[in-house]
Amino acid sequence: DSWWNRALRTNIANLAGVPSIIYGIFGLALFVRALGLGFTLLAGALTMSLLILPIVIIASMEAIRAVPDSQREAAYALGATRWQMVRGAVLPTAAPGILTGIILAMARAIGEAAPLLLVGAVVFVTYLPSPIEGGYTVLPIQIFQWASRPQEGFQMISASAIIVLLAVLFVLNAVALVLRARLARHIAW
Repeated sequence: DSWWNRALRTNIANLAGVPSIIYGIFGLALFVRALGLGFTLLAGALTMSLLILPIVIIASMEAIRAVPDSQREAAYALGATRWQMVRGAVLPTAAPGILTGIILAMARAIGEAAPLLLVGAVVFVTYLPSPIEGGYTVLPIQIFQWASRPQEGFQMISASAIIVLLAVLFVLNAVALVLRARLARHIAW
């Protein structure tokens, strides 16, 4: 519990509360301009990874902190090294909480459009974009564009895309629940 750890935890907690548009500005400055990646899918992916990283870190820290000290001490009493204790006792016990944090972070990333608009997501795609060289979009942006068109066909397509987005979120949450229950079953308190 040194001053360095406290400062790091405070900064990570602050980063989790930063609006997503700020991550977009940072991604634009760092990945697009400074590193010269341009408006590509890679710049968007790196920006989104920065967006979800604080959430995953905080959830992982809390899950590891929730592991009882008695489990750590029991592993040491059996002659385990520090790494063996972490690998065999702490991580399996903390895995459901870590997994929940990852799924929550992914759910946030699925619905985000603001950071990707700044790092090159095309607003309306009428062609099959190349995955490597620019010209990509994300489902929330595409849904917004379809819903803003007056033609009835676009309204139907936007409703279908919303259902697809909700279905992906429900599937992710269901997978998280199943994996969490399966992992929790293997934990011996």
